[in-house]
Amino acid sequence: MQAEHEAEKPDALKRSMNTAGVPERLQQEILQLAAFHTYPAPGVLIGAFMVDYAMELLGTKKGDKLYGVCETPKCLPDALQVLAHITIGNNRLKVVPIGKFAITMNRPSEGPMADAVRVYVDLEKLRQYPTVDIWYANSPLFDKMNMKGELFDEIFRAGRNIFSSEKVRVPVKQKKKWKSVTCPGCGESVPDYLIEGDRCGACGSMKYYEKA
Repeated sequence: MQAEHEAEKPDALKRSMNTAGVPERLQQEILQLAAFHTYPAPGVLIGAFMVDYAMELLGTKKGDKLYGVCETPKCLPDALQVLAHITIGNNRLKVVPIGKFAITMNRPSEGPMADAVRVYVDLEKLRQYPTVDIWYANSPLFDKMNMKGELFDEIFRAGRNIFSSEKVRVPVKQKKKWKSVTCPGCGESVPDYLIEGDRCGACGSMKYYEKA
């Protein structure tokens, strides 16, 4: 297991955030997020600022019921889960593997569409922060062993200044009525709307294991 980098330690993160003027409330959320993620990956640090910004644009507060779409499965979904309580388990988080570092968040809606806000990394703004820029571009110029502290410092200084936002509308997923059915292939029960032909996904296109 790789040893923890000095810059990743909570005390070092706190010093860097204090120097950059990160609000105390957000500092605590960032430390909680880093612990949840198991380490302070640069993506989760940026994600904390992104979710915090999106919530401000929506005019929401901690504890409000929100929905989110994340455009990458890497790092960013954890920020939605920790800061906004938008999780896979409560069925309010959708991950679309587009590969963009962006999120869309919205309040609940009774209609078929919901007003939402999309926040994304703006490449033009990112150029003002050269270390973050080369890390984000996965450039060989970024040396993670010797530049990690500098990267964290820049992320905290940048905050939300590397983002742009836009108002969008998203479809509202309606709850489906369902009944439990038994798959004739494996003998286990699943919701009827997840049956593929006459088999469950595990006996069909979603099979992911072999019996030992």
